[in-house]
Amino acid sequence: MIYVVTSNKGKFVEIKGELSKVGFKAKQLNTTYPEIQTHSPKEVVDFALEWLKKTKKELIIDDSGLFINALEDFPGVYSAFVLRTIGCDGILKLLKNEGDRKARFECYIGYLDSNFETKVFKGVCAGKISTAAKGEGGFGYDPIFIPNGYERTFAEMSAEEKNKISHRGKAIRRFIKFLADKD
Repeated sequence: MIYVVTSNKGKFVEIKGELSKVGFKAKQLNTTYPEIQTHSPKEVVDFALEWLKKTKKELIIDDSGLFINALEDFPGVYSAFVLRTIGCDGILKLLKNEGDRKARFECYIGYLDSNFETKVFKGVCAGKISTAAKGEGGFGYDPIFIPNGYERTFAEMSAEEKNKISHRGKAIRRFIKFLADKD
């Protein structure tokens, strides 16, 4: 059993789905931890892993962010806060007259094993911000993010299609490969 530390149901469903494909069981661990103020999602994960050692559980934690070129990588590590406050519509307004709509999602999956050793796995998905929200699927910024090589937003894709190319899908597959190589 691997615990997934998150209060975000969408993240948990994505991670659990990928883990279950290879026979790993996951359970959501809805606990809090202090989030340090930094510009790096990896630093947030590293700090959280150290703090979460006191749970004495084998677990993973995810920190992800949307980095928009024209906004100097904003919202980045503040993505969850920005989503709660101005939402996708606010991001679209900020980019209203902007020609450069390039963006990327970064995801860092931190792993705390049963010996309290830690490891971090990174996934990146490059793309652009759409001019309007589209689609009903996914969560978060999915309605406004179009991955490179596609004409549809993440929210217009099936969960399976999104997970094949997403930042979180890439990071979790690196984690799964690590687990498989350990055996």
